[in-house]
Amino acid sequence: MKVRVSDEMAVEQARAVAAALAERFEDDVTVLTTGGEELGHASYDGDGDGEFASEDAPEPEPDLDLGPTEREERLWEEIEEIESGGKEKYKKQLPEQGKKFVRDRIDLWFDDGLLFEDGKFAEFDADDVLPADGMITGAADFEGRDLHFMANDYTVKRGSMAAKGVEKFLRMQQRALKTGQPVLYLMDSSGGRIDQQTGFFANREGVGKYYYNHSMLSGRVPQICVLYGPCIAGAAYTPVFADFTIMVRGMSSMAIASPRMVEMVTGEKISLEDLGGPDVHATYSGSADLVADDEEHARELVATLVGYLPDNSDEKPPRADPVDPAKPPNGIDGVIPQEPNRGYDMLDLIDRVVDADSWFELRPEYGKEILTGFARIDGRPVGIVANQPAHRAGAIFPDSAEKAAGFIWTCDAYNIPLLYLADTPGFMAGSQVEKEGILEQGKKMIYATSSATVPKQCVVVRKAYGAGIYAMSGPAYDPESTLALPSGEIAIMGPEAAINAVYARKLAEIDDEEERKRREQELREEYREDIDARRMASEVVIDEVVPPSTLRRELENRFAFYENVEKDRPDKKHGTVL
Repeated sequence: MKVRVSDEMAVEQARAVAAALAERFEDDVTVLTTGGEELGHASYDGDGDGEFASEDAPEPEPDLDLGPTEREERLWEEIEEIESGGKEKYKKQLPEQGKKFVRDRIDLWFDDGLLFEDGKFAEFDADDVLPADGMITGAADFEGRDLHFMANDYTVKRGSMAAKGVEKFLRMQQRALKTGQPVLYLMDSSGGRIDQQTGFFANREGVGKYYYNHSMLSGRVPQICVLYGPCIAGAAYTPVFADFTIMVRGMSSMAIASPRMVEMVTGEKISLEDLGGPDVHATYSGSADLVADDEEHARELVATLVGYLPDNSDEKPPRADPVDPAKPPNGIDGVIPQEPNRGYDMLDLIDRVVDADSWFELRPEYGKEILTGFARIDGRPVGIVANQPAHRAGAIFPDSAEKAAGFIWTCDAYNIPLLYLADTPGFMAGSQVEKEGILEQGKKMIYATSSATVPKQCVVVRKAYGAGIYAMSGPAYDPESTLALPSGEIAIMGPEAAINAVYARKLAEIDDEEERKRREQELREEYREDIDARRMASEVVIDEVVPPSTLRRELENRFAFYENVEKDRPDKKHGTVL
C-alpha cells in the first residue's frame, strides 16, 4: 500500500503513520510525499505482536577487526615482485654503467611518489621474466605540476619495446591529448624486440603510432625527453620528436643504428659514443638541447625548464616574482663597442636586462653565433633570440638559423613572448654554406618569425645588415615594437662592403693613395649617417631610439602592455615551409 502525505511531514511522523497503517490493514505500507519521495516504510510480519520490520532500521556495527585477507596479501607480494624489476644479474650491471634502477630513478624524480601507475601487470603471466613488459607508465606530480610519464626498465630485455609495453606507451600519449598535461619520457631503450616484431612493429596501433601521437601532441603539450642509455633505431625517434631533449653524459646515446649495424652496412668501425653520444648531438646534429652531468643534474635541468612552460597551448606560461638584473642596466652602453666589427659577449647585455639567475640557454654548443634560451623580465617568461658577436661575428649560419627557427616555433606554440636582440652582419655567404643549405635554413628562421603570433620585441643593438634584420623580426615582421640603441644600424650591407660595391671604380681612379683613403673614409662616414638608428627613427622605420640604461624598463613596460595582444594569420591548412 502507498500513502501520500504533505511534503512538510517529518520523517519520524511518516514512519509512525506507516507502522499504524500496516497494523490496521495487515499490509506493507510506504509513505510518500506528493512529489513521490519516500519518507517511511513498514512491513506487516503476520505474527500479530504489533512489531513491524522497517527498511530504515540501523545497519549493524562494522567489525573493526577486519584487515587485509590472504587474497590481498598475495596481490601485494605479486606487486612487490613486479616492482623488483628484471633478473638480478642485469640489476647488478647498472652501477657499473653509472645509472639507477628505473624505480629508484622514479623516486628521484617524484618526491611524493606516483599519483598512479597503469599496466603494472603487463606480461604478468609470460613464460619469460618481463615485469611490466619493461615499461612503466602513469602520472605524477613534478615540481607542483601534474604530468604523464613513461620510463623504460633496462633490466627487462635492455628496455626493449614489445606489444604490451607499446600499448601502454600509446595509451599514455592518447590520454595526454585528453588531459592537456605535459609528458615526460625517461628513455633507456635498445629499440624494438626483433624476435617479437609481428606483434607491434607495423600494426595500426603499434610502435609506429608513437610518432603519429608525438606529432599530434607537438605544440599541444610540452614533451620533454631525458636519455639514460643507448636509444637505438625506433627508440631514438622519441627524443628527436620531443620539444626538449636532455642527454646524460657518460651513459646516454642515440642513433638510427647500432655501431655493429653501421659496420655491417657501411664498413665503418665506430664507438657508440662517437656515433651518437652527447657531444655529437649537442655540437653537431643539434638534437640535444642540454647535456646533464648525471641523473640528479638531469632532474635539476628539467625542473628549471618547466618553470618557463605552461601545461598546454591554451595556457600562458607561469609568472614568477620580479627580480632585478644581476648586473646594473646603466652599464649596457659600455658593453657595446664603438667599432661595429669588434666582438663582445651578448650575454653581458642579457645579464643587464633579464631577472637575475633567470637566463636558461638551450643548445648552447650548437650554432653558437645565435643564442636561444628562456629568461624572465619582471617575472614574465620570455624567449630570447640573440646574435652572438663573440662567435663568428654574429653572422647567421645554416645551423644557427635552424636552431633559431625551432626555438621560435616552440615559443610560439606555448605562448612565450619573444625578444630579439639583433647584432649581425646578416646571413653568411660562401660556397660551403650554400652546400649546407643557408637559403633553406634561412627561410625557416624567417618563416618562424613571420608566423609567430606571440608578442615580439625587436632591439637593434648594433648592426642589423642584409636579411639579418628580417630574420631578427625587424619592422616588416609584425613586432609589437622595433627599438634601437644609439649604436644601432640597419642597412643592406656594412659600410666597407657598400663603398666597395658602389665606388670601387671611382676610388681606383684616384692615383694619390692618401687622397684615395681620405675619400674612402668620407664615403663610409656618409653611408654610416644614412643607416644610423636616429635616421631610421626620423623616417619612422623604427619606433624609438632608447637610452641603453633604460632598456630594461622599456622592455618591462612593453611586454606588460602587449601581454594580451591577439594576432590573426591567414585562414589556411598550414604553410609549406618546414
